Amino acid sequence: MPKQTFGTAKVPLSPAVRAGDFIFISGQTPYGADGENVGGTIEHQTRQVLENVRAALALAGAEMSDVVKTTVWLEDARDFPAFNTVYASYFPSEPPARTTAESRLMADIKVEIEAVAYKPLG
Repeated sequence: MPKQTFGTAKVPLSPAVRAGDFIFISGQTPYGADGENVGGTIEHQTRQVLENVRAALALAGAEMSDVVKTTVWLEDARDFPAFNTVYASYFPSEPPARTTAESRLMADIKVEIEAVAYKPLG
């Protein structure tokens, strides 16, 4: 089966790509539907990022419960406890595998998250 891409972005990437039964979600950042950085606290930015992950999954017919792996980059490791509280609310049971690292990010943001979902075809 060939890969399928979903959505568009201002940069050269696809928000979601399906390859067989797997869906890959590009790193999502805290930008709202208006294209503006929502700013604010790590909690506020984390909610926006996870809503963006949810929206990208929906483009490919998946939902948060289908996520099997996430990779998270935090601009400041001291934000981890507050980030983790919000993150946990989006995965209340059987959370996905996760890697979290502190990193300088490509924009003036506090968090970026990419995800891999498993959603069998048919």
